[in-house]
Amino acid sequence: MRIALREAAKGLGRCSPNPAVGAVLVNSGRLVATGFHRKAGRPHAEIEALRRAPASALCGSTLYVTLEPCSTFGRTPPCTDAIIAARIGRVVIGAIDLNPAHAGKGIERLRSAGIRVTTGVLESQCRRLNVGFDRWISSGRPWVIVKIAQSLDGRITRPADESNKLTGAAAHRRVQALRATVDAILIGAETLRQDNPRLTVRGMRAARQPWRAVVTRNGALPPDSRLLTDGFRERTLVYRGQSWDEVLLDLGKRGVTRLLVEGGGEVLGELLDADLIDEVWNFFAPLLTGGNKPSFGGRGVAGNAEAKPLHHCRFERFENEILVHGFVHLTDITDTNP
Repeated sequence: MRIALREAAKGLGRCSPNPAVGAVLVNSGRLVATGFHRKAGRPHAEIEALRRAPASALCGSTLYVTLEPCSTFGRTPPCTDAIIAARIGRVVIGAIDLNPAHAGKGIERLRSAGIRVTTGVLESQCRRLNVGFDRWISSGRPWVIVKIAQSLDGRITRPADESNKLTGAAAHRRVQALRATVDAILIGAETLRQDNPRLTVRGMRAARQPWRAVVTRNGALPPDSRLLTDGFRERTLVYRGQSWDEVLLDLGKRGVTRLLVEGGGEVLGELLDADLIDEVWNFFAPLLTGGNKPSFGGRGVAGNAEAKPLHHCRFERFENEILVHGFVHLTDITDTNP
């Protein structure tokens, strides 16, 4: 299942609005094929693995899959039919599909065909992989990830004539990898005016360019900014004077399941005050800058009891820089194991 999880992660940012799924086929203790869902409308992970396996290795084999196989016709035929036709002996499933059209039905279909089914293997890891899909399918809104690059004293202050990068090349590569897993990247109008960013995915093979979104109160944006003039300008969305509910629902209608917010401090503060942040990637540079630009603005909390704790925290080091990664709302994603 860990191999299947690594396969599934290859599809993040590429197969939306479908979930990222990985599959591994094993026969007599030998791994014979792997697969992952590459793009919406393309074969699902299970079909990829079945097609790659020698015909002689299919009958009686075990299929490991991170998400329950689909049992209905959509843009592709049901995976359960292909699994049954291949005479697979056992299917091991990580997480149940929360899509009401599928939830539990694939398991019932496989068991009724005489296939042994085991569920809940590495379930939390499998569900964590698809928090964006689960949020989108249940609410029509994306999972909100915020990325901050700040000094040790919590500032993003930089002189106007200097580079807006606080962190180095290694952290920058990590950010590009993160961008490649999302469907849209959002900033505020002040960040557009000050930094003129590209918000593109660079240096990542086969990555899909996410939507780029700008939120603004008055609509006064520089007409010559990169987001409005470069080769991806058709992938740029501008939200003028709209509420966060309106913005998130519109992005969800466009198939955005994972949204990355890259600032600035006013935007991040508003999202924090509204309890709309789900996941945090916080890069700390070994600098003390001071100044009047905190990484998070907004009202803030009245006391520590109201602060948002991070769950499942992970720490990474890039030379002298540190990444703190954690989840705010992961506890809202409940495990299901029928």
